[in-house]
Amino acid sequence: MTAQQDTPPSSDGLFRTKTVEQSIRDTEEPEHALRKSLSALDLTVFGVGVIIGTGIFVLTGKVAKETAGPATALAFVVAGVVCALAALCYAEFASTVPVAGSAYTFAYASLGELVAWIIGWDLVLEFALGTAVVAVGWSGYVRSLLDNFGWTLPDVLSGTDVAKGFGFDILAFALVLVLTVVLVLGMKLSARVTSVVVAIKVAVVLVVIIAGLFFVRADNYRPFIPEAQPQPPGSGLTAPLIQLMSGYAPTNFGVMGIFTAASVVFFAFIGFDVVATAAEETKLPQRDMPRGILASLFICTALYVAVSLVVTGMEHYTRLSVEAPLADAFKAVGHPVYAGLISFGAAIGLTTVCLILLLGQTRVFFAMSRDGLLPRFFSRTHPRFRTPYRPTVLLGVVIAVVAGFTSLHELATLVNIGTLFAFVVVALGVLVLRRTRPELHRAFRTPWVPLVPALSVIASVWLMLNLPAETWLRFAGWMILGVIIYFVYGRGHSRLHKPAGRP
Repeated sequence: MTAQQDTPPSSDGLFRTKTVEQSIRDTEEPEHALRKSLSALDLTVFGVGVIIGTGIFVLTGKVAKETAGPATALAFVVAGVVCALAALCYAEFASTVPVAGSAYTFAYASLGELVAWIIGWDLVLEFALGTAVVAVGWSGYVRSLLDNFGWTLPDVLSGTDVAKGFGFDILAFALVLVLTVVLVLGMKLSARVTSVVVAIKVAVVLVVIIAGLFFVRADNYRPFIPEAQPQPPGSGLTAPLIQLMSGYAPTNFGVMGIFTAASVVFFAFIGFDVVATAAEETKLPQRDMPRGILASLFICTALYVAVSLVVTGMEHYTRLSVEAPLADAFKAVGHPVYAGLISFGAAIGLTTVCLILLLGQTRVFFAMSRDGLLPRFFSRTHPRFRTPYRPTVLLGVVIAVVAGFTSLHELATLVNIGTLFAFVVVALGVLVLRRTRPELHRAFRTPWVPLVPALSVIASVWLMLNLPAETWLRFAGWMILGVIIYFVYGRGHSRLHKPAGRP
């Protein structure tokens, strides 16, 4: 059957879809095929590796002190439920369309080419910027550990300094390049490296939890839900969009403070959707993709809740530090050695976060290239390693340079809004594909459709509205640039646009 025969009657329009059968058939082309080497355990390790980062050591205490108190544990549960709603939708798509590209591929099969391009362009920003931000954060932890041994890098090689001007973060640059090489050499090697690093990271987290339990005092949990306090009103573009639209101002503490905190700690879960980008490289994707996505999310939620209960039990939430709450809590009870252990765990943990974000970025770029929306040059896989080496090298070098020369903290919220936007598209895609292709075999089915996808859309949009208006403006600017590129290049070069038989 030809590509044109597979394509719906509206194939010349902006919303032409690429059928599931056609997407799967593209994965069988020898020059554009990825090696299948991943198991459910590998996917779970990838998920845990990318989700658990500095948030588990820093964000818990910050939110407890400023927003929710000991009820931060409940905020993690709420955020975990929001992610679980999206995860159920991702699991259905990943088992039905086991093709690289995650939300991009899912949107192409259900909502059409223009929507697929927009979400693909969004994911390119999310993963690239996320990789650079994490690399810069990793560099900071490593420099801190080196300082403990009396080793100090020159200022000019320690990153961009707003006050001093020029600087180059040699550690962040080197990390991205090394991880690029690992990804080129093969997914199985990436999985092995990730497994070792994740094992170390989880061991550090468990040691911190178990050790902290011996210093928990029940009095520190009173009150578990502190009395509600109004937040200082925001102004201008720094205010949450929902406040500018409706005048509603979120509260700190109290029952509503739990939901305010959930919109903050949600960002500690960002990354589980990256697991779906590896669907094409999974041995049994119909079975293992849902297991990997849901298992990694459950494990990370349990660890987040445990850490938040420990940190608020060791020290009253009003006395927690914002910069390093868990490490300082151990110092407060006379055990500073754990502070070094926590810094070590954070540095180790960020290595896998960076690796898997870079993995997700290259797979989305590869999928868009294979469809012709980006130059097909980038969709050729390595003849020996069967990895998308061309986009991996290109993006690895670009991101390494960006991480070396740029301070990206102010742009980190773009990663958040990009992730939430992907959640919305995937949930809507489940609803559309259920209606347009009900006969498709679905190894995993999202339960309670349309309720679960609808709740996922509502929850994701709510969290997006709590982001600053300036984040929305930056996001809109990136999307406008993407739409221009689509009409200038992608639409005319799309494989769905070309006659059958053309490359």
